[in-house]
Amino acid sequence: MRNAEEADGFDGEASNTSMISGASSPYQPTTEPVHSRNVFGGIRCDTAYLKSNLGILKIIEVVLSLIAFICIETVMVCLPCGGVYFFEFVSCSALLITSILLLIFSLSIHTKVPHINWSLTDLVSTATSSFFFLLASIVLAALNRKSGGEITAVIVGFLVMAVYAFNTYLAVRSWCTRDGSSSTTQSSEYIRARST
Repeated sequence: MRNAEEADGFDGEASNTSMISGASSPYQPTTEPVHSRNVFGGIRCDTAYLKSNLGILKIIEVVLSLIAFICIETVMVCLPCGGVYFFEFVSCSALLITSILLLIFSLSIHTKVPHINWSLTDLVSTATSSFFFLLASIVLAALNRKSGGEITAVIVGFLVMAVYAFNTYLAVRSWCTRDGSSSTTQSSEYIRARST
């Protein structure tokens, strides 16, 4: 059995009362609470983004990519099928990636993950989709059997390529202005630090 002295604690061990109350205890918690690490806690719909030029373009890209995918899926007979399969892959991939980016931007998830350069991610995504839609539309136009689904898919493919190209242009402008403003901010902070 422990006597009263041992119950209050001895040298080298904190007493139970100081651990519970936290008063002048050397044993303070060093980790952050779990609730402050919640990434998806403040998800909200950003209607300002959806009404902006980039948001409207993303919605148009998703819709046109879906239409292109549906058009190419209506093709029942193909010989050679390489152009159809390539166009199908490009339209499905662009639809998925653009939909994910639209969700990330419209729900403001990109503000919760600041480690990723989202303007550069959007720029690379739109430029890649534009290039591959151009390539897939040219290949499908060269190899198609003049069926209605293939002709419609080629027309929609060139149309969605133009929308992605315009979005790429806007993303390049946005990325350049942000990059320029961040470099001027960094240089002014450097000058202020040097002067003090």
